[in-house]
Amino acid sequence: MPHEASIAKTSIIVAVADTVVALLAGMAIFPIVFAHGLEPGAGPGLVFVTLPIAFGQMDGGMILGTIFFILLTFAAWSSAISLIEPAVAWLVENRGWDRLKASILAGLITWVVGIGTVLSFNEWSDIKLFDKTFFDLLDYLTANIMLPLGGLFIAVFVAWIMGRNSSLDELEMGDHAGFKAWYFLVRFITPLAVIIVFLKAIGVI
Repeated sequence: MPHEASIAKTSIIVAVADTVVALLAGMAIFPIVFAHGLEPGAGPGLVFVTLPIAFGQMDGGMILGTIFFILLTFAAWSSAISLIEPAVAWLVENRGWDRLKASILAGLITWVVGIGTVLSFNEWSDIKLFDKTFFDLLDYLTANIMLPLGGLFIAVFVAWIMGRNSSLDELEMGDHAGFKAWYFLVRFITPLAVIIVFLKAIGVI
């Protein structure tokens, strides 16, 4: 983000937009899921199961479906670029690699893992670990373990390691009631809530 951008305002906009898009996507996908007796808890894989059914039943569905999945590919690429940047930055800053070499290595590893998820729908569909295909296992690890733990570590770092003054400077919210409420939530409520979500996701509670 530009240096003058407000982290607090940008975070609110992103959270609201993400929630609205997710609700709209759910309203489009889940009626198809229930109408065809599919598993509603299948996760992101539903996109590749339900939407082909929907496009197959509408006029011009082949064209619209092709356009949709091309756009989905570009969305995945843009997300992959931002997600791969921490690995590239780490290799550059800690290993002294140039960005091109670091980007090629990180991209190659990501591509190989991606091929594994594709093959889990066909050639590797019978290969399972913990009763899950490679795609399902990766989906479970990222959604139920890595995301909650990542949120927990970020909250702990910001509230307990980074320090109050640093957070105040970065957010530029002023030392008012809004910041104090946010800091209290991040310091005490957020870690507890994320731990509950994590334990629920792995089936402990």
